[in-house]
Amino acid sequence: MDTGAGRTGMEQTAGDEDGQSLLGDVISVSGAFEGSEDIAVARELARGFLTDVQAVHGLPVSGRAMGMVQLVVSELVTNARKYAPGPCLLTLEINGGAIEVAVWDSNPTPPAILAPDPTRIGQHGLEIVMAVGQSFAVHREPVGKRITTAIVLADDPGGDAAGRQM
Repeated sequence: MDTGAGRTGMEQTAGDEDGQSLLGDVISVSGAFEGSEDIAVARELARGFLTDVQAVHGLPVSGRAMGMVQLVVSELVTNARKYAPGPCLLTLEINGGAIEVAVWDSNPTPPAILAPDPTRIGQHGLEIVMAVGQSFAVHREPVGKRITTAIVLADDPGGDAAGRQM
């Protein structure tokens, strides 16, 4: 297992003659996970990454964002481990005032997105991910698929919970 822990880094995306970044710096981390026991390690990677984003890079991260990112990571990595053979890849990237959570797995079949049903036992993971994120997308890849969502780092100053409006 390669969790990528400690590889929180700055990547230059493009530069000019002076070495100045044209597009800004990318703050991201990735980890590969193979077993169901790695779901807790994926959550820890997310928690550590957001702690660094706040402490090292000075970006605000609300308690709500910290919890929601860990929940989303847990749900998406659990689904990848449950429904796809082989490892999955988790990538966390800061984009503006949000964190993009992306999970790649080897199964090309898009997930079944069920309608909300309070009487159903289980299978509410994607429903939760879609409710707490600003966006939700499933992208087919040359091998497998990638599911992405974005969660704002700081809550609305007006006190409204930051997430997708229904």
